[in-house]
Amino acid sequence: MGISGSEVSKQSADMILLDDNFASIITGVEEGRRIFDNLKKSIAYTLASNVPEILPFLAFVILNIPLPLGVMAILCIDLLTDMLPAISLAYEKAESDIMSRPPRDPEEDKLVTPKLYFLAYGHIGMIEAMCGFFIYFVIMAEHGFRPMDLFKLREEWDSPHINDLMDSYGQEWSFQSRKTLEYTCYTAFMISVVVTQWADLLVCKTRINSIVEQGMGNMILNISLVVETVVACMLSYLPLMNYLKFYPVMLRWWLYCIPFAILIIIFDEFRKWRMRRNPTGYFHQCTYY
Repeated sequence: MGISGSEVSKQSADMILLDDNFASIITGVEEGRRIFDNLKKSIAYTLASNVPEILPFLAFVILNIPLPLGVMAILCIDLLTDMLPAISLAYEKAESDIMSRPPRDPEEDKLVTPKLYFLAYGHIGMIEAMCGFFIYFVIMAEHGFRPMDLFKLREEWDSPHINDLMDSYGQEWSFQSRKTLEYTCYTAFMISVVVTQWADLLVCKTRINSIVEQGMGNMILNISLVVETVVACMLSYLPLMNYLKFYPVMLRWWLYCIPFAILIIIFDEFRKWRMRRNPTGYFHQCTYY
């Protein structure tokens, strides 16, 4: 007891109750679990965007396609659009089942686990990457380069000495016009990550409960969704952004990303529903981080 306890007992104690109220132990345990939960959620949110950031470079090297996503766009995702949403998860309220869970095993249930990697990289991140590549191939096709014609095109595409590169329909492209199209793809790919990260942020609000039950009471998170969207629009539409290799993105290219964001939410709601229904099933064993 912090008030009535003797100095000797305080010095030898593992825990000191400053208000001499045993109920404070329950409050402390709940707060500790909430903080641990929110750290996991923030890490899971941040890791998911790594997949659509690294796969374009692998495709660039292995498939020899024009680069879908530039370094500057990756930096803007990591340092601008993703920063505030990741922090906002620290302010998320505790889930309703937080005090009904058994104590965690510190040897097994660590802050970052293989299950967390598997969910972020193998599920959410892959859907985000699918969205980015879909937008990339759509924009290229709209400008005359069909998907199959992009493979093994990298050397000719990046050569400044070729100013008459033929697309799938026989149109000639100069080096500068090709780079403008490539930078437009950079911007659209970045937008696709931003839109799918909207959904990722929502599903990371809970580890097992439905987002409907959790609600949208975290105002810092709500504001962060608006801020990251405004930042993405500024990068795309402000004048002189072409110096940073960003070009305006058409509204329909934003809309093409929405089904993938909805897919992330539907998939994760289904996953959590299955975990609640079957605590020993596949999703609980492999994805409950």
